[in-house]
Amino acid sequence: MKTYHPTQKEVKRNWNLVDAKGEILGRLSSKIAQLLTGKGKATYSPHMDSGDYVVVINAEKIELTGKKKSQKVYRSHSGYPGGFKEVSFAKMSKEKPEEIIKHAVLGMLPDNRLKRDRVARLKIVAGDKNPFEDKF
Repeated sequence: MKTYHPTQKEVKRNWNLVDAKGEILGRLSSKIAQLLTGKGKATYSPHMDSGDYVVVINAEKIELTGKKKSQKVYRSHSGYPGGFKEVSFAKMSKEKPEEIIKHAVLGMLPDNRLKRDRVARLKIVAGDKNPFEDKF
């Protein structure tokens, strides 16, 4: 008996709508990462990208547990001297709420050559209007 491996042409991508209103960031991000990788499908194969499209609405209404709203900090460095930046969760949620969810999902996806394509299928929107309604 031989194991069935689907080809890239046979992969069928569905569109999933996720509402982030009142959801906890880490739990929501792990669900999104699972949809992007395609692990819920019967035809999942780790060497091939078989995930779905994910549209997240209400990104600004995401919740955190504990004291993370006041203590969580996003750090980055440009690589140049003095290029260290820190942005608090409160400031990030006001300016770029989409980046909060994207950053969390990026950390949950495996670091391999499929990561860039998977993240390209993630669409995050601040507000309850879905600009991708025609795809569903």
